[in-house]
Amino acid sequence: MKPAPAILHMKLFRFGEPDKEKPGIMLPDGRKFDVSSFGEDYDENFFATDGLSRLERWLEESSEELPVIDRAIRLGPPVFRPGKIVCVAFNYLDHARETGKSIPEEPVFFLKAPSALAGPNDNICIPRTSAKTDWEVELAAIMNRKASYVKKEDAMNCVAGFALVNDYSEREFQFNRGGQYVKGKSADTFAPLGPFLVTKDEIKDYKNLKIWLKVNGEIMQNSRTSNMIFDLPAIISSVSRYMSLIPGDIICTGTPAGVGYGMNPPRYLRTGDVVEFGIEGLGEAVQNVVAWGG
Repeated sequence: MKPAPAILHMKLFRFGEPDKEKPGIMLPDGRKFDVSSFGEDYDENFFATDGLSRLERWLEESSEELPVIDRAIRLGPPVFRPGKIVCVAFNYLDHARETGKSIPEEPVFFLKAPSALAGPNDNICIPRTSAKTDWEVELAAIMNRKASYVKKEDAMNCVAGFALVNDYSEREFQFNRGGQYVKGKSADTFAPLGPFLVTKDEIKDYKNLKIWLKVNGEIMQNSRTSNMIFDLPAIISSVSRYMSLIPGDIICTGTPAGVGYGMNPPRYLRTGDVVEFGIEGLGEAVQNVVAWGG
């Protein structure tokens, strides 16, 4: 047990067995603390009620001792039950070109089922009958306020922070089972998020972060977030014209070139593969590919 430390920047995470996770924070020196005694999880209500500021004040003022968490403990997704996951398609110029798509004039987006959320190092489960499970490393933003018809210049005021995400996709389901992206995007485990939610003040320039992914040690994606066609304020403003974004919602901002679907011939994940990916300042994840139920 260690005394609760005062902090200026926060990395939020959730830890423990699936569906039983508790909230935690990580300090710059790598120590992890259990903050479940704060009494709230990192959910819609937490973000909607200025939870980040309240948590920081509680940590500064609390004389309570907080449990230190073993670094080896399982991490879950750092957001609990988001209302929705909004994904942007073809938002890197090189990715649009590798898939044969024209450059969009405005953000193209779709929804991914929240039930696809998983921990950053959990197994990726290939769905039954799948032959085309693909990878897409992305920068995610987590909403801190409701956004409806928000202007671009105000959009970042609605963001709590950033996280690493992989928008896994089953291409056969996505393109050849009725033409509905949600079918290929929403399988269980297809949205590993984390390891952390990193608050905005800890990331100096989210528009220019290194983003990468490997399969079995081989670099597949290697780019920077500066190569996005539409930046995050433009995405938030566009989405908010068509639906309200609520606190805790997750926005996945698109993937760079190097997905399996864009290769010649295409390459997809198989049982036994290992996928590693990361974004500068947001951490890394390592996942094993297994068969459904395996």
